[in-house]
Amino acid sequence: MKSTIKKTFIIANIILLFIVVFSYQLHGFQKFETIMLDMNMKQSASHDPDPHIVVVAIDNESIEALGQFPWDRAVYASFLEMVNQEGYEPDAIAFDLTFSDASNEESDLMFAEALSSYNNVILPVVGVTSGDVFQTSVVREDQYLQTNQVFYPYDLLAQHARFAHINRVVSHDGVIRQAWLNVQAPDGTVIPSLAYKAVEMTGADLSFYDEFTDRKKTSDPIAKNTMTIDYELVTDDFLTVPFVNVLYGDIPPETFQNAIVFVGATATGVSGDSGQDSGPTPLERDTKLVYVHANIANQLLQGSYIQYAPNVVELSIIIIAYVLFMLLPWRLKNLYTFSIVILSIVVIYFAQQYSYQHVNYHISVVYVLVGMLLAYVFNVSLKSYMEQSQKNFVTRQFGRYISPDLVKDIVKQGMDIQIGGISKRITILFLDIRGFTSLSEKLTPAEVVDVLNTKFTMITKTALENNGTIDKFIGDAAMILFNAPLDVVEHEKMAVLTAYQIQQNMKPIHDQLLKKYGVEVNIGIGIHTGNVVIGNIGSYLRMDYTAIGDSVNIASRIESGTAAGQIMVSEDVYRATSDHFEYGDAEEKIFKGKSQAIAIYELLRKK
Repeated sequence: MKSTIKKTFIIANIILLFIVVFSYQLHGFQKFETIMLDMNMKQSASHDPDPHIVVVAIDNESIEALGQFPWDRAVYASFLEMVNQEGYEPDAIAFDLTFSDASNEESDLMFAEALSSYNNVILPVVGVTSGDVFQTSVVREDQYLQTNQVFYPYDLLAQHARFAHINRVVSHDGVIRQAWLNVQAPDGTVIPSLAYKAVEMTGADLSFYDEFTDRKKTSDPIAKNTMTIDYELVTDDFLTVPFVNVLYGDIPPETFQNAIVFVGATATGVSGDSGQDSGPTPLERDTKLVYVHANIANQLLQGSYIQYAPNVVELSIIIIAYVLFMLLPWRLKNLYTFSIVILSIVVIYFAQQYSYQHVNYHISVVYVLVGMLLAYVFNVSLKSYMEQSQKNFVTRQFGRYISPDLVKDIVKQGMDIQIGGISKRITILFLDIRGFTSLSEKLTPAEVVDVLNTKFTMITKTALENNGTIDKFIGDAAMILFNAPLDVVEHEKMAVLTAYQIQQNMKPIHDQLLKKYGVEVNIGIGIHTGNVVIGNIGSYLRMDYTAIGDSVNIASRIESGTAAGQIMVSEDVYRATSDHFEYGDAEEKIFKGKSQAIAIYELLRKK
């Protein structure tokens, strides 16, 4: 990878990783986080309620029997007398109905008398958590949710009952996912939630929850004693009986023995005094809040809670996943990496689901998946861009003068072609068309070009078939390289074979030109093997891939001393190819610029 590309690769990936981590810290994908949590809850819900939880529903049947709601409070007095008689005796009766104002004086007195007769009744209070001016409240993890005002039941009733708040916690998307187990009144009084108080009255040990606070990563504020509701049940899972049937004694007494009885409105269009008796939960689009209280009580009785992976754990997973999928595209082919990405997504999803279902441990994998996909898409795109750029560059540099197979090899190996050169042992073939000057005098310019193109097409095709590189055409001469830019096995042999095939292919052309123009045209070829400097040589304005050095000069000198139709090779070439070709006796020649004679051999035929 070139240095500039490396810098881009490093800087861009650091920026992208920073974006993912920053999004994690700011909960940029909180919507998807909560969707994942909700899916886990749905898939792991047991639908097996605690048998001690009973919901007494103010349903359509009860309203039809007892009249328009709200009812006279004397009805509730009769209800308490019924469920507290011998044989019934529930541990707690929790009303999810507010009684904040006075009603019929006689009925209020009857209800208050009933409340004073039984110590297992809980009446709800509603805490105001927003300020008078800015309608906001300050939430801190080290203190209970602070209320600015608390609406208690009507004084006459409040003297004879226990209190619990029914404030609901609504997430950013309107879904009820959490509960405040305790809130604090302006006078410092700590008020438990309806479900918490009801379970406490059963004698259950709730000491674990006294200081419990979710460590859920969310943009929603978290107060002390905030708990994520581990929804295990939907409405139909709970034992629900109509209020009127309880009132008339139609329900077996054992149903209420040592039970937690929640009394709440479920009828269509009935919302009690609070006006907020339904809302969406992870398991249902619209749930009456009495069943939310029942779910919380079920969770408290089981002693369960949802654990959230610490920030440091999730951040570590995010970074590791990003780095792995950043490097993956550079190590394997795209087809393999794509398969690995798909498999990884499936494994990560089911792994976090397994963790939640078996140990209630939730890992937010949304940012892991985002980082993983972002790293993969960016780096596979960068890799594809680099490969295409390299392919285009190599094609521009070599496409016209080396074989297509060699071009593919260069792209595949990712060779970094430099302006400077490298030292390498190669075989150089020079050829020159003899008799062309005489022929050109008899031809028009167009015919001269046509004849040259015909010959050079044959020469080029023959050279490329043998993995040669067409270095250049110089008038009626050509220079062909073997073992550059890529290694060619037995490059000396391939050069001699090319020369031999060119001479064979030249015979029909020779006969055709002799017959047509009366001029003999042949080719002289010289071949030498040696060390050269080879590479893209030139300036940024003009550059050629070529070889320079003494070995190039020797090959050129050998070619200049050949006769028409003759192939001459140096002693180095002869030694490397004598097992494959038959040569004449050596000739000692002194070439221009050389002080010592060089042995050359004439190629006669293939063995």
